[in-house]
Amino acid sequence: MKEALFYEKLERAKVQCFLCPHSCIIHDSEEGICRARINIKGTLYASSYGKTVTVHKDPVEKKPLYHFLPQTQTLSIGHNSCNLKCRFCQNYHISQMQSRTFDISVDQLVKHCLDNQIPSVSFTYTEPVTWFEFVLDASRELKKHNIKSIMVSNGYINPEPLKMLLEYVDAFNIDLKAFTDHFYQSLCSASLKPVLKAIELISESSHLEVTNLVIPEENDEDYTDIVDFISKLNPNIPLHFSKYYPQYEMMNPPTPDTILKEIYEYAKSRLNNVYLGNIITSGENNTVCPECGELIVERRNFKAIINKDFAGHCTDCNTRIYGIWR
Repeated sequence: MKEALFYEKLERAKVQCFLCPHSCIIHDSEEGICRARINIKGTLYASSYGKTVTVHKDPVEKKPLYHFLPQTQTLSIGHNSCNLKCRFCQNYHISQMQSRTFDISVDQLVKHCLDNQIPSVSFTYTEPVTWFEFVLDASRELKKHNIKSIMVSNGYINPEPLKMLLEYVDAFNIDLKAFTDHFYQSLCSASLKPVLKAIELISESSHLEVTNLVIPEENDEDYTDIVDFISKLNPNIPLHFSKYYPQYEMMNPPTPDTILKEIYEYAKSRLNNVYLGNIITSGENNTVCPECGELIVERRNFKAIINKDFAGHCTDCNTRIYGIWR
């Protein structure tokens, strides 16, 4: 374990954590909501530091990141924790329940990437925000070796810790679960505003893509607000709408493909880079130039086929295409 950052000692050996908006007050020998920070005699420790549930090599497109180092592999790792309680969690067995972990050091992580020529590490599967100290140390060391760091996150983090991460993390995919506080409170035990603030901060300094899981009868009417929010930040930010399937505590029927296609058409009228996930597509996962329509990247089953002459600008009209391509 390692002493946690962003907390304050209180009377009677209590502490208050300020990593995320929950601001947990934690009594001696107890854990925060995330189960990854424990109070031991008035000192808060990151109890999951250097402990991962898995290490796995994935296409970076699977995160999903479509505009960041396409056609490359990323080393995916995650710990046994989350600071949200989403009733529809797709990885609930490792985020909401106690799972077996094994040790991994920052040096081992760097060495594995160098030995296997893997250009990035993704902190993913569960919630990397609550793995803060390890993610910070790892991303700082990875940067020294020109290895990129990626966070796939719910974005439920306070501004000051996020600003510290932004110095070292190269790319984010933020899961914007809905656009109402009611959804966040009733289905995730959280709130919307901190997530929007995190997305705004990330958009100012790092590569950003956003994902929304479309759940029938819950958030399937939020897409216009989500599109409006992203368009005001930067209409080039890639926005992924994903098909929901029943999982964990939520048994709503799967999202109809027709609804996803309608959402896609609306979003494409406002944004330059919109994609669909978890369904078989007919071009909705391709990247095209927003100015002339030239095909830049064709995608099939997480495999990217890039126009051979593409180097960041449209090969036809020379328009800059948002992303980090090499």
